[in-house]
Amino acid sequence: MSGATVSAEEVARFDALASRWWDPDGPMRPLHRMNPARIDWIMARIGRLSADPNGMKVLDIGCGAGLAAEALARRGCRVLGIDAAGEAIEAARAHAEGSGLPLAYRTGLAEDLIVEGLHFPVITALEVVEHVPDPPAFIRTLAALLEPGGLLVLSTLNRTRRSFLTAKLGAEYLLRMLPVGTHDWRKFIPPVELAGMLRDAGLLVTDSAGLTPAPLSGGWRTSRDLGVNYLMAASA
Repeated sequence: MSGATVSAEEVARFDALASRWWDPDGPMRPLHRMNPARIDWIMARIGRLSADPNGMKVLDIGCGAGLAAEALARRGCRVLGIDAAGEAIEAARAHAEGSGLPLAYRTGLAEDLIVEGLHFPVITALEVVEHVPDPPAFIRTLAALLEPGGLLVLSTLNRTRRSFLTAKLGAEYLLRMLPVGTHDWRKFIPPVELAGMLRDAGLLVTDSAGLTPAPLSGGWRTSRDLGVNYLMAASA
C-alpha cells in the first residue's frame, strides 16, 4: 500500500520488525522507554475533554504492534489501532489476545475510515508523520477523522543538528538502538512546520512538550526541550 499517507517502503520496514516489536530490549527499545511519558501526557489532555475519560474512543493511526494503543486501553480508553503494516497488526493482536482490553486492530489506511464515515473524539499518531510521503496530506486526513472539539496528538522528531547526532547517528549507527535506515533526518519536522500544517488543516494547536531521556530512571520524561523528540496536541 502506498500513497500520500503511506509509503510501501516504510510498511515493509516496520513489518520486518513485527516479531521483535514487544521485546523491551529489541529494536523498539526507545519506544518502550518513552511510552509511559507520552501516554501520561496524552491521558492528561484526554482528561481535559471529559472528567471521566474511561471509555473514551481513541483512534491510534500508525499503531504498529500496539505499544501506545495497548497502553491507552489499559488506562480505560476504547482504542482502535490501524496500520498498513499487516505483520505488525498481527503482532499487536497476538500480544493483546486474552487481555480483555477494550482494544481492536485493523490493517488499512486512514483514508479507509473516511470512506466509512467514521469520526473520533481522540486521535493519536505517534512517531508516524515523519515516515509518510506527504505530511500535510496526512494531517488533513487526520483532521477529517476528528470530531468537532476533538483532540489530535502527534509525536515526532525535530529537524535539528542535535536530532541528527542523537536520533540518527547515535541511535542507529553508534548505539545500535534502532535498525539502520529507520529514520530519514531530512523528513524530521520542526515544531513550527508541524504547527503550520495543523493550522492549514483547520486545527488549533493547544499544547506541546519535549520528550527527554531521564538517565537516572532509565526512562523518559516530558520537558520544555523540543530539540529532538516532541509531542504536539491540537483541537478541532
